[in-house]
Amino acid sequence: MVWIGDFSLNEISLIIFNLIGYSLMFFLPKKLSREIACISILAGLTTGMLFDFTIGGGFLDFYKQNDTNHYELFDVIYYASFAPFGYFFMYFYHVLRINKITFIYYISAWTIIGLTVQWIFTLLNILTYQNNYKLLYSLPIFLLTQSLTGLFYVYITNNNSEKLT
Repeated sequence: MVWIGDFSLNEISLIIFNLIGYSLMFFLPKKLSREIACISILAGLTTGMLFDFTIGGGFLDFYKQNDTNHYELFDVIYYASFAPFGYFFMYFYHVLRINKITFIYYISAWTIIGLTVQWIFTLLNILTYQNNYKLLYSLPIFLLTQSLTGLFYVYITNNNSEKLT
C-alpha cells in the first residue's frame, strides 16, 4: 500500500467533496431516525465499495482511483465520499415523500446525479477509465443500485417503523 501518491488536484478535490458532503449531513435538519441514518450511511459505503472492488479493481479492473492501481491513503478518503450519497438518497426520499408514482423519477434523478459525479471525478482524475470502460456502462449499475436502495428504504421504513422511530 502506498501512503500518498502524487498530492494533486484529485486529492484536494476529494478533501473538498468530503468536507461539503459531511457538513451538509451535519447541518441539514434531522429528518431520519438515528437507525435509518446509520443504515443509509452504511448503504452508501457498502454499495460504492462493492462496485469499486468488483468492477473498479480486482478481476475486471475497469478504472483506477486516484493516481495508481494500488491502494493508497486517499482511496480511503475516496470511499468515505460514498457515505453522504447514501445518506442524502434516503434523506430526500423521506423529505420529498417519494411514493410508487414518483419512484421512477426519483431513481432516474439519482442515476443522473451518480453519472454526473462520476463524470466530474473523471475530469478531476479521481477516476481514470481503462480496459475500454465508458461512463455509459455505469448507467445500468446506477439504475440497479438506486432501485434496490429505494426498495430497501421502503422495506425498512414500512416493516419496522415502530422499532425505528
